[in-house]
Amino acid sequence: MLHQLRLFFTALQFFTRLPIPAWVGFQASWLQHAARYFPLVGCVVASIAAAAYALAAWWLPATVAAVLSTAASIWVTGAFHEDGFADTCDGLGGGLTRERALEIMKDSRVGAYGAIGIVCMLATKIVTLAALPAHLAVAALLVAHPLSRLAATALIWRLSYVRGEGKAKPLAQQMTGGAFGIALATTALVIAAVLASGWMRPGAACAAVLASGAAALWLGRLFVRRLGGYTGDCLGAVQQLAEVAAYVAVLATLGAGAWPR
Repeated sequence: MLHQLRLFFTALQFFTRLPIPAWVGFQASWLQHAARYFPLVGCVVASIAAAAYALAAWWLPATVAAVLSTAASIWVTGAFHEDGFADTCDGLGGGLTRERALEIMKDSRVGAYGAIGIVCMLATKIVTLAALPAHLAVAALLVAHPLSRLAATALIWRLSYVRGEGKAKPLAQQMTGGAFGIALATTALVIAAVLASGWMRPGAACAAVLASGAAALWLGRLFVRRLGGYTGDCLGAVQQLAEVAAYVAVLATLGAGAWPR
């Protein structure tokens, strides 16, 4: 159990800017096994984002609460996943060949595709959260963060890492079915807890799961076709798209479409 706790803190240190206890220590080999706790890290991020939304919503309009919640999640992760999303948009949008796409994705500069992609993604996230009732927005945050990280973990489990070196390579050496099972169980427990609270209906939770899964499947197939596998930036892209897809799916279950009924 102590080793598993160390693996969790290793994942927390890798994916966020939160401090970890000094007794944890560090060994490079731990990174290979830390991905199983990616969804649990998502629970930590979700708790912070949900708390920011809930507190802000007491005194401020929903749109402002959604902006502050999104800003809190960006701060706690150091925009780690958003950066990967932007780089992936640049690489797949501007690279006609596999080699050129990987070269663009490695460039730290943000191009037109990345800038447009990140603006559209953040705008969709904020507007969708703002359109949800406050209690459902909090529930959606608590579900979407671990669920979207499970989607990214699925890429590590099933696909091949395509770079010889890279920031995600220590996580991408190998992932067993048992390790993925831990990630899956963590996410399932969180969704069950949210459903038990009564703040989200089973239909909305199912829609979020299906939408996140569809986003991960679509991007995974795209990465295999265009790149032959995934990179660290691809993991960030899957996490972001799966998160947004979950919010949109939850909103869709409310039947609040723009067309009159």
